[in-house]
Amino acid sequence: MRSTMMDVPLLVSSVLRHAAQYHGETEVVSRTVEGPIHRTTYAETWRRTQRLANALAGRGLHIGDRVGTLAWNGYRHLEIYYAAAGAGYVCHTVNPRLFPEQIVFIINHAADKVLFIEPSFVDLLQTISDKLTTVEAVVVMTDAAHMPVSWTLSGLLCYEALLAEQPEQFEWPVLDENEAAGLCYTSGTTGDPKGVLYSHRSMVLHAIAVCLPDVFALSACSTVMPVVPMFHVNAWGLPYAAAMVGAKLVLPGPKLDGASLHELMTAEDVTVTAGVPTIWMGLLDWVEAQGQTFGRLQRVGVGGSACPPVMFQRFRDQGVDVVHAWGMTETSPVGLVNRPKAGDGARSAVDEAAFSAKQGRPIFGMEFRVVDAAGNEVPHDGVASGLMLVRGPWVAAGYYNAERGVDDAGSSWFETGDVVNMDSRGYVQIVDRSKDVIKSGGEWISSIDLENIALSHPSIQEAAVVGRPDERWTERPLLVVVRRPNSNANEDELLAHYEGKVARWWVPDSVVFVEELPRTATGKLLKTRIRELYGPEPR
Repeated sequence: MRSTMMDVPLLVSSVLRHAAQYHGETEVVSRTVEGPIHRTTYAETWRRTQRLANALAGRGLHIGDRVGTLAWNGYRHLEIYYAAAGAGYVCHTVNPRLFPEQIVFIINHAADKVLFIEPSFVDLLQTISDKLTTVEAVVVMTDAAHMPVSWTLSGLLCYEALLAEQPEQFEWPVLDENEAAGLCYTSGTTGDPKGVLYSHRSMVLHAIAVCLPDVFALSACSTVMPVVPMFHVNAWGLPYAAAMVGAKLVLPGPKLDGASLHELMTAEDVTVTAGVPTIWMGLLDWVEAQGQTFGRLQRVGVGGSACPPVMFQRFRDQGVDVVHAWGMTETSPVGLVNRPKAGDGARSAVDEAAFSAKQGRPIFGMEFRVVDAAGNEVPHDGVASGLMLVRGPWVAAGYYNAERGVDDAGSSWFETGDVVNMDSRGYVQIVDRSKDVIKSGGEWISSIDLENIALSHPSIQEAAVVGRPDERWTERPLLVVVRRPNSNANEDELLAHYEGKVARWWVPDSVVFVEELPRTATGKLLKTRIRELYGPEPR
């Protein structure tokens, strides 16, 4: 028996329409590439988005065509988010921090028809424009005064001029909610980047989940600043979630240094923000060095890689709550969030640190399995570890232009590549990436645990642990670190720091001191490169 409920599709366009109708006066604040702070509202964003949708339709695009972006977090990028998806096209966000050859591969693989770029990326695109096989037009996201003076690729357009030519009313199509709305590629640390194609349904459901009290707890009284880039997994859904609840949205643009983030955060009374640990380490260092505070900031989401326990304590000392989360490009991305349950009670400092290190428990909509090599479930005792599998309405069943993968039971599960344990209350802790766990003497050593201990030393700015080949033990851990400025910590001091914290055989064999650690374009440690540089033998 079918229900008597209306069959109204979940569409991206409906999110911004709601914000414009019922939160039209709420601000969207951006730091622009050109320099000044730009202020607009959801009502004005809605009007400009309709102009942009008319412009895209005028280019002769068809439903499902890809619209690419090479852009920072800003109001024009927000307009493209909603216009492209709402008009029936696919908003494809391209990571400008990737190598040029990866950018070429991604744009060609996606077959982008129109490409929107910030003025700061014009030189980059000019070097690769002759390799782009599908792009028919390039739109520079600026006004006439800031357009580049020379360009070799035909079809160069000015964003503001393009919008000025269009009417403010657009007839938004009523799409199937399972139609594609967004496209984002993995960072491609091994092999070519892979595309994840999000639907309207998956993006709207994910945004609803992000707003929940046990996730980022967003409301119309919140001021949200996504520091995580809009070119990476839709800025964790925050541009949709903020509009959904009518929260003020603050977009930091290209300036992600500590001083710039703090200035914008305090000036705009930001209450919720989110980003990767690398960014927060820099911000914390600046705030502490300058004797500043975080103003009205209440919560900071940390994901992308494990949050070091020392970072929790530094934020707590500033009166800021840390929301530790886990996700992937393939999971839209939020899947686990570490929030307390009723009855947890007070914990000792040691127990609180151990709890904080967990990635969290599944949010509604996400199913998790932890299995051994044979595919059998491992006990949920917080000790037994296995490979983590996930599924849910915002989890990829496969990659764009690639085959789907299913388990032997016939139900789709996505293999995350993470080695984890789960306790009896549903909290998951990542032991390591399956490709990064160190196999020594037949036992596993967690590189994440060893890195967190190193980061708790006051002289260490960054740390990475990789396995180095060993004839007797197969692999032994090697610690590679970046010292804090003016620190002279030595190898003996750092290795002694592990005493009593892990089993003796877990302690790294040696330490390599470096000026910086290689990272992916999304800020994660590039373990493959670290192993290449320092794995065979210490240098």
